[in-house]
Amino acid sequence: MLFTEMQEQVRDMARGFADEVIRPMAEALDRDERFPAELYQDMAKLGLFGIGVPESLGGPGFDTLTYAVVMEELSRGYASVADQCGLVELISTLLVRHGTAAQQKLLAPILAMQAKVAYCITEPEAGTDVSGIRTTAERDGTGWRLNGGKIWIHNAPVADLGFVLARTDKEAGNRGMSIFIVDLHAKGVERGPKEHKMGQRASQVGALTFTDVRLGPDAMLGEAGRGFHMMMSVLDKGRVGIASLAVGIAQAGLEAAVEYAGTRKQFGKAVAEFQGVQWLLADMAKDIEAARLLVQSAASKIDRGQDATKACSIAKCFAGDMAVARTADAVQVFGGSGYIRGFEVERLYRDAKITQIYEGTNQIQRMIIARELLKKGARA
Repeated sequence: MLFTEMQEQVRDMARGFADEVIRPMAEALDRDERFPAELYQDMAKLGLFGIGVPESLGGPGFDTLTYAVVMEELSRGYASVADQCGLVELISTLLVRHGTAAQQKLLAPILAMQAKVAYCITEPEAGTDVSGIRTTAERDGTGWRLNGGKIWIHNAPVADLGFVLARTDKEAGNRGMSIFIVDLHAKGVERGPKEHKMGQRASQVGALTFTDVRLGPDAMLGEAGRGFHMMMSVLDKGRVGIASLAVGIAQAGLEAAVEYAGTRKQFGKAVAEFQGVQWLLADMAKDIEAARLLVQSAASKIDRGQDATKACSIAKCFAGDMAVARTADAVQVFGGSGYIRGFEVERLYRDAKITQIYEGTNQIQRMIIARELLKKGARA
């Protein structure tokens, strides 16, 4: 993939920041499960949040391909940090596409990380099946009254604003959902304890409960009944982001494995001289490159305004599966050391697993790919 001079500059800036700032912090962040507010402030100053927000609304105005490149490079440093970039990108995309002029004023504090956000969809019986949500927003005078709960919400323990999908018409199915911008410090909002995760431990995840939360008439984002469509409309971009993150994790694993194989000695020579290890490294490199090209192709389809659903699902599915398999290979190259906390590849292996699950499980991605094939044909 050929990049413009500007894309190369942005990539190099993100890569340098990942190597010099993020990567040295990653082990401690993983161990302490800490939200690195000061790191995000530095990223905000570099313009690494809201990458696709137009300049007219205070963003850098970059395309999806640039977003994918930034996500990969940040993830090489630490996937939890890239995850925050991806979350802000989804929320800012919703605001750009559907927000009123007044609501779009929220972009400035969000991109500056002065207002932390949460993307609130998942419920106990509505994960992959978004149509199963039970959170409701009912008319209350000129405004709304919100009741229900969400689980496994990224940033829930620390967020200031929640973009909450709620049912506004119980009889209308997917056409009866709307999105509300909710002050998470308001009366009636309760936060559950922070979840302790297998990987990407510095990204904060928890539950939110809404009990008779009063919302003003201007709290709804976009049109009533269009919430499901609006949330789904950003998922192609979201899947490109997660696929890029998976590539970054695997790339970090490859770099660590190559360095270790060249210095670790067994039977009097570097393990890199053994053919079995060379083949592991070769398989890692070829699959990472294949995943990267799939991601960049999907991102380019979005930028050209083409139907990118199948391409994004292929990229996300392949990259997630690849990251899990190839970080396992990185652990294998390290041998027993790779199984020990404190070695980067041990963390990378744990961090990779969630890429097969969020933004739609890889089983769901396979269903989407098959549906698109059967609907449009194999060459579409």
